[in-house]
Amino acid sequence: MADRRNNRPATSAVLQIRDLHVYYGQSHALQGVDLTLEHGVHAVVGRNGMGKTTLCNAIMGLQPARRGSIRFKGEELTGQQPYKIAGKGVGYTPQGRRLWPSLSVDEHLRLADTGSGAWTIDRIYDTFPRLAERRRNGGGQLSGGEQQMLAISRALLQDPQLLVLDEPTEGLAPVIVDHVQELLASLAAESDVAILLIEQNISVATSISEDVAIMVNGRISRVMPAKQLANDRALQERLLGVGRHSHDDMEVDVPAYEPVAEVPTEPEQATEATEAKSEAAEKPKGLVYVPPTRWSSAAWKEDKAATAPVSKPADPPTRPFDAAPEPIYREKPTALDALRGNDVLVVGTFDTKGAELRYIRDCIAEQGLRIRTVDLSTSGKPSSADIPPHVIAAYHPRGTTGVFSGDRGASVRAMAEAFERWIVRQHGIGGIISAAGSGGTALATPAMRRLPIGIPKVMISTIASGDVGQYVGPSDIMMMYPVTDVQGLNRISRQVLRNGATALAGMVRNAQIKQAQKTDKPGLGLTMFGVTTTAIQQISAQLEDSYDCLIFHATGVGGRSMEKLADSGLLSAAVDLTTTEICDMMFDGVFAADEDRFGAFIRSRIPYIGSVGALDMVNFRARETVPEKYASRTFVEHNPQVTLMRTTAEENAKMGVWIAERLNQMTGPVRFLIPEGGVSALDAPGQPFHDPAANRALFDAITRTFREDGNRRLIRLPHHINDPAFAKATVDALNEINPIRNATERTARHAAI
Repeated sequence: MADRRNNRPATSAVLQIRDLHVYYGQSHALQGVDLTLEHGVHAVVGRNGMGKTTLCNAIMGLQPARRGSIRFKGEELTGQQPYKIAGKGVGYTPQGRRLWPSLSVDEHLRLADTGSGAWTIDRIYDTFPRLAERRRNGGGQLSGGEQQMLAISRALLQDPQLLVLDEPTEGLAPVIVDHVQELLASLAAESDVAILLIEQNISVATSISEDVAIMVNGRISRVMPAKQLANDRALQERLLGVGRHSHDDMEVDVPAYEPVAEVPTEPEQATEATEAKSEAAEKPKGLVYVPPTRWSSAAWKEDKAATAPVSKPADPPTRPFDAAPEPIYREKPTALDALRGNDVLVVGTFDTKGAELRYIRDCIAEQGLRIRTVDLSTSGKPSSADIPPHVIAAYHPRGTTGVFSGDRGASVRAMAEAFERWIVRQHGIGGIISAAGSGGTALATPAMRRLPIGIPKVMISTIASGDVGQYVGPSDIMMMYPVTDVQGLNRISRQVLRNGATALAGMVRNAQIKQAQKTDKPGLGLTMFGVTTTAIQQISAQLEDSYDCLIFHATGVGGRSMEKLADSGLLSAAVDLTTTEICDMMFDGVFAADEDRFGAFIRSRIPYIGSVGALDMVNFRARETVPEKYASRTFVEHNPQVTLMRTTAEENAKMGVWIAERLNQMTGPVRFLIPEGGVSALDAPGQPFHDPAANRALFDAITRTFREDGNRRLIRLPHHINDPAFAKATVDALNEINPIRNATERTARHAAI
């Protein structure tokens, strides 16, 4: 790149970086960066999280390099203290400005003034008249643009020969951006200072630099002429995250996820494709949608290619964000240890809750943790978050146009879906926190639920004092009530937000020091209801020496919680003895499963032992809440708040078919046990739910539908589910099919020999 320009030798470079490697703990942030700046302005651009700020910190000695070289005018900088690097003539304007709120503008400048350089305070005031007007105002009283002017001025007063600027136009109004752009262009043209410009504003980066380096995953992926990048919108979209297929040209490995061919074989997929085509047909003629970025709002703009004269009819121009939906990624079950990391995600709608979310960010930063801010705003406004909304929205099946639709309700649903798709492709997440009202809670919690059990999750929400089951689900989300609304900072909200941030920081730091306490025994999930307690007690007593027995109450969320652990890779096997949640799902009960019941075992293929525990009952609240259509049925009042209804032969036959069809989809080892003597404590001779005919309908439906093969077996036993003989048969079946248990025993026997 610059080494070839004018045939200058490499030693003439102001800045020369070779094979630079920087780590944060075990995270490899910079992975062999090579960069040369001889003179003028050299821009480095890239998506958020690619390592640009880390590069700046490494140059200034703020982040140590593990390997490689950084030379300033031929002198090695690695290993030197930041103040010595600054004293050699390297100026730095960090992202976020980092001003003292209590010092005035003039005090900032006098602290930085060397008194002997070409730049003086008077020259600063001539260059930035607004700072002269505000010279007595404190740093905390300035607007964002004024703060950026002051940060740049502070660096210039040290008369640097190399000026490192990290996002100098971030968050500035367009008129101020133009002013800063003119200043940088003037500096490059009229002085001896060389500028390394880290910039998200492509217009600024390409207008004042000759070459642009693209940073991808801690490396300089390519260097190209600035004019080429400026004139190719499609190239910008592929390389820099603007538009749907921004990841196509990135050198990214996603080992934990695999692409699934985008063939609309399912009805909902076909519908999505149809809707996408319909949406495209409704676009204003001659206009294309430009999604929001950190520096611009969403807008429809003139499509010059479409309006240019052509000699013959042409197809409408194809742009990346008008293309077919991106491939859908299917999450593979991933062990918690493989996903856990150190980064804390501060998530929310920064357009309306920015002050609160930034306060949380600052509270967590005080604990010394690494933070990424993620903006889920749907307003289309510019964002200064580390991960702005358009990056998240690009993960929606219809891309950014599927999110920024103008319909608030539809946009919130779409952004929530996009955020789910985004988060399952991340790595190194140490924890996640958000603060919001009902809309923001609906945005953040679906993605939180996708994270494995054990990764800290905190949701500070105005709805936390009500029914939060639909938000927490089977996950370990901690919800906090903020007392006052999440709208502005006050003495109450500050305390609550700080408590939430500190709680999350404590969880994350504890996980970094020592992972959640583990046992050497493999995890075993078991489902239990009051009427199958005896069976589970007998089974767990026989297995507790070999397994860490995790028992789940089959109340709807209990089954989902067990399957969540299976999906997270935290169970080695399951004894799903109590499948009563299916009754409630199919016949209006209150402890209902969802349609994905057994889905985790289909996906994870772990050894599965199942049975029909408590399929003789549907659960309702107090007796008066039972639907009128069931008035003639047999009921047992379990307590004043819970009423049980006996299932009929017809209902049992339906459940039997549904269960067997799901079992047939399992490809891992399966043993399904039928207790012909009764399915619950209430289904025994002399008990109110004893109904052999209804049971036969259930058992026969399962037997007819169930397909046995080398992995799947159906076992009918003459015992009651709570009989010791049935417990023994269950344990024997587990020992037969669980290779982890068998391998452990073989290892123990071998050691004894």
